[in-house]
Amino acid sequence: MAVFLSVALMLADQYLSPTVHLRSLLGVFITPVQYVSSIPGQLGGWAEDTAVSRTTLLEENKRLRHEALILKQKVQQMVSLRAENNRFRELLNASELLDDKVLVAEIIGVDPDPYTHHIILNKGSEHGAFVGQPILDAQGLMGQVIDVMPYSSRVLLVADSNHAIPVQVNRNGIRAIAVGSGKLDELALIYVPDTADIKEGDQLVSSGLGSRYPKGYPLGEITSIEHDPGEPFAFVKAKPAAFLDRSRYVLMVFSRASELPNISKLAELKVNEQVSLAGDQ
Repeated sequence: MAVFLSVALMLADQYLSPTVHLRSLLGVFITPVQYVSSIPGQLGGWAEDTAVSRTTLLEENKRLRHEALILKQKVQQMVSLRAENNRFRELLNASELLDDKVLVAEIIGVDPDPYTHHIILNKGSEHGAFVGQPILDAQGLMGQVIDVMPYSSRVLLVADSNHAIPVQVNRNGIRAIAVGSGKLDELALIYVPDTADIKEGDQLVSSGLGSRYPKGYPLGEITSIEHDPGEPFAFVKAKPAAFLDRSRYVLMVFSRASELPNISKLAELKVNEQVSLAGDQ
């Protein structure tokens, strides 16, 4: 071992100058010092990068939360629009099944009185609305117009206690009168003989009697029948076919004998009539 060290020292003395020896020795001692002295700077840079990264992450997290909230709102709107689109499609399908002329109207108001069931539509006399006009949704009869303003109409719903409509059982044609019970989900049939051939599940349609509602429009379905031995008439209840508490868009029905009014044509006829009267004078 001693021989090996001696040979190594001789080779070092032969090939390395004193300056190189000195630099090597200094490097051995200075390198650790430089490394230790650079640690505070490195720690500062790491802390700064960490702070910047945390701030960036917080801002990005906040932005993502806002975007998620906006997307949730849009999803809710899409759900609402999809449901409204489905209702429009049902209304369109219903209008195609009718032989009468129809006009689509939107419900813009509901009477707050709990003892009356009235709605307000956004169509009035300027659109051809008239008192007694039948109103339907995609499922069945809703009621009739009872008051007309230039740009709106008031409708009495079939569930109102002041409303009555002649109906017949679609299965066998038995006639009856359906009156409102004051509840949006219930109608009552009056003057139904106790022995009448009716049963739960029978469909009720307008009979056309009274010249108020056209014949054949669905009104509801019989839900219960009670027989009292001491009474000549049965107590019959039905559920309205129309969604009285949910429908937003409805159909205003015009009879086949009439057409949707043409305002410009009516004005033209009125002018011609005035000119004719002036010529006669």
